[in-house]
Amino acid sequence: MTLQSPVRRGRSIHGRARALLALHEFCINRAANRTVNRNRRSISLSRSDHSRPPLIVGIGGTTRAASSTERALAFALRAAEAAGAHTRLFGGTFLHSLPHYAPEQPARTDEQRELIEAVRRADAVIIATPGYHGGVSGLVKNALDTLEELRADERPYLDGRAVGCIVTAYGWQAAGSVLTSLRSIVHALRGWPTPFGAGINTLETRFDSVDSCSDPKVIEQLATVGQQAAQFALAFNAQRAHGAPAASNHLTANRSSAPSTPTSIAADGRSARVLHAV
Repeated sequence: MTLQSPVRRGRSIHGRARALLALHEFCINRAANRTVNRNRRSISLSRSDHSRPPLIVGIGGTTRAASSTERALAFALRAAEAAGAHTRLFGGTFLHSLPHYAPEQPARTDEQRELIEAVRRADAVIIATPGYHGGVSGLVKNALDTLEELRADERPYLDGRAVGCIVTAYGWQAAGSVLTSLRSIVHALRGWPTPFGAGINTLETRFDSVDSCSDPKVIEQLATVGQQAAQFALAFNAQRAHGAPAASNHLTANRSSAPSTPTSIAADGRSARVLHAV
């Protein structure tokens, strides 16, 4: 039987200690490097974001001037501006000037073209509608139907855009059901509804002026909608700036091998498709 000398045992213990210490230092350095890399990516993203502020278009209101719906939308847009975005509001008065959208009629009014071009350039959209008899108002729905003109774009409809959803209603039942309906419409238009949607019970909450609201919690909710729309717009822009393929490109490739939907040829030679058919 061979006995190991105390000196050799000590050296073995010290060797293991040095190995453990080296491993510990390696783990610390690797964690530090990961933190630095995350910070560098964050700084790079921030610089890219500030070089091109996203455009967020607000669509909403009623036929009544200074409606709660339009004022709620303005609160969300101001929060988006605070997050670094440029905004443009199409309120109730403008929406009331839009004719009923008729896809079979090729002629478009100046107001229709103005809305179409603004949404075409938009990086995100925020939609605010009152809840009328359990559904989206006809005024707002007509504006969304007008976006059918974006069907042949590189980004068709609301593709690649974050969409914030706001609903005002005289009671909680309509607020909840209409918010669900509005999010479904956004999905049909290939948009990305923001995780948070604001439902406002105007029986309890008042908007006495353009910049005042009786409920601080509602102000916070509207700010969340605006901030999320801006944050997603910044993220999508950064993805495109770095040349990363968008999810919609893969979907387009998959759809190219799928059976085509029935189309008819309009008077100007363009294919006139069924509204929002995907």
